[in-house]
Amino acid sequence: MSEQPDTQPSQVERRAQLLPEERTVGSDDPREQAEVILEESEERTEHPDPDESSQSGRRRSEDTV
Repeated sequence: MSEQPDTQPSQVERRAQLLPEERTVGSDDPREQAEVILEESEERTEHPDPDESSQSGRRRSEDTV
């Protein structure tokens, strides 16, 4: 998968360092995995889920009472 222009190589390299739980199960290609994770994160940041019933929905303080 190719990098999006917003995804910096340094971000990919940092994310390619596997987390402990990722090390446990392993990864065939940590760099590829990092690129996908960062691209999906960027997509969610640029295009948040408009469905307020999802976990990404924003609530006002009066909605939590």
